[in-house]
Amino acid sequence: MATLYINDKKKKGTISPEIYGHFSEHLGRCIYEGLYVREDSGIPNKNGMRTDVVEALKEMQIPVLRWPGGCFADEYHWKDGIGPKETRKKMVNTNWGGVVEDNSFGTHEYFELCEQLGCKTYINGNVGSGTVQEMSEWIEYMTFDGVSPMADRRKENGHEKPWKVDYFGVGNENWGCGGNMTPEYYGNLYRRYQNFIRHYHGAAPIQKICCGPNAGDVRWTQEVLKTCFAHPAPPEAHGFMEGLSLHYYTVPGDWQKKGSATDFDEAEWYKTLHKALYVDTLIHMHSAVMDQFDPEKKIGLMVDEWGNWFDVEPGTNPGFLYQQNTMRDALVAAVSLNIFNKHCDRVRMACIAQLVNVLQSVILTEGDKMILTPTYHVFHMYKYHQGATLLDSTLTGTEQIGGEDSVPNLQESVSEQSDGTICVTLANLSASDSAPVEIVFADRKAQQVTAAILTGTMQAHNTFENPDVVKETAFEGVAQTEKGLSLTIPACSVVSLRIR
Repeated sequence: MATLYINDKKKKGTISPEIYGHFSEHLGRCIYEGLYVREDSGIPNKNGMRTDVVEALKEMQIPVLRWPGGCFADEYHWKDGIGPKETRKKMVNTNWGGVVEDNSFGTHEYFELCEQLGCKTYINGNVGSGTVQEMSEWIEYMTFDGVSPMADRRKENGHEKPWKVDYFGVGNENWGCGGNMTPEYYGNLYRRYQNFIRHYHGAAPIQKICCGPNAGDVRWTQEVLKTCFAHPAPPEAHGFMEGLSLHYYTVPGDWQKKGSATDFDEAEWYKTLHKALYVDTLIHMHSAVMDQFDPEKKIGLMVDEWGNWFDVEPGTNPGFLYQQNTMRDALVAAVSLNIFNKHCDRVRMACIAQLVNVLQSVILTEGDKMILTPTYHVFHMYKYHQGATLLDSTLTGTEQIGGEDSVPNLQESVSEQSDGTICVTLANLSASDSAPVEIVFADRKAQQVTAAILTGTMQAHNTFENPDVVKETAFEGVAQTEKGLSLTIPACSVVSLRIR
């Protein structure tokens, strides 16, 4: 039997709500059809935003939404997406499918969506093909409350007051699709571009995010930070750099043949989970470099693209990255979020890719139909960690399973909310075996327990014909003991406990 020891006296930091963030790009059917439809489309909407999707995301408690990319961000020119929709420029989306982008979803629509969702804003600027002036004018357009060319233009386009930009990314993947830059070159560009992201008087400070590494590229992290913090050193005051991004996708195969989202065996199950757990190693690696330049951990590591990446569903546009979502995705989401929670001292944001109809999405749509994926249910079960205090926790008695691609059979994270409620999230990574667990508290006796479970076979997934094959349900199998609690977690399951 495994034992989970919870030291509720040892508090290890605050879990940033933004760790539960999401990513939306002009890619496939994420924005168009997924989030945004024409007001006259016949699909229920408010100012073009799908009502069913917005309500589901609000229930999931989405904390922040990154937009407009991704690779798309470094070919996006924001002025093409403002003003009357019928006069907006059309462009070719060269990164994703070569389709026409009509720019009907732009700056105003993004803020409308975030206002409906009640979430923070995270905008990615164009460094790859854009200019300092273009980026600076976008900030002025969005955030300046006064008389100026860009503020006047915003008002002419129907929005009198400025918006709040919470986070701004200075470029995206500039080591690749964002310009194929060297780290030294990008570091100097970051110093230059960020200087023109003004904090206008009266506007809320914008947290600036520097383009960080691709997976294990430690040299990029080292050289970018070395350049950014070289002589003449930037001012230490708030506003130079609040975050460094990290991108990591879990791909069970290789980039040419990634593997099917639904047709896989037990070996692929464990290989996928083994690769997902590697993000813990990556966080340790890049945090060690960041500690050299930022020992006080003022700069957050923002894992703003993560998740499973499989081959597209048969018969769909290869450039649209549409994939189904099974219990394997649910387990990857569970273990990843547990890892991010445990690194809350450095990880301040994470955005799963992507929100709707693309890669490991939480929602799929088809016309006026919508289904929630297994990944959605994990985010819903884990939402109680948002803003909570990470507690010290240790699992003993676990087993290594999966053969060559070994993983622990159990994995967890534990937090305490402001009202004293303890939230425990446990994942059973075994495809075949249940796992008994005893929970022991250092200085607490459980008075009341509410539990939920998400479980199913490895390949179980929801379809538009059968939308509730995998769904969150109440879990009744928790017993109180003299030391704490005991339960048996079924194979291929995620359990969430709320303990008073």
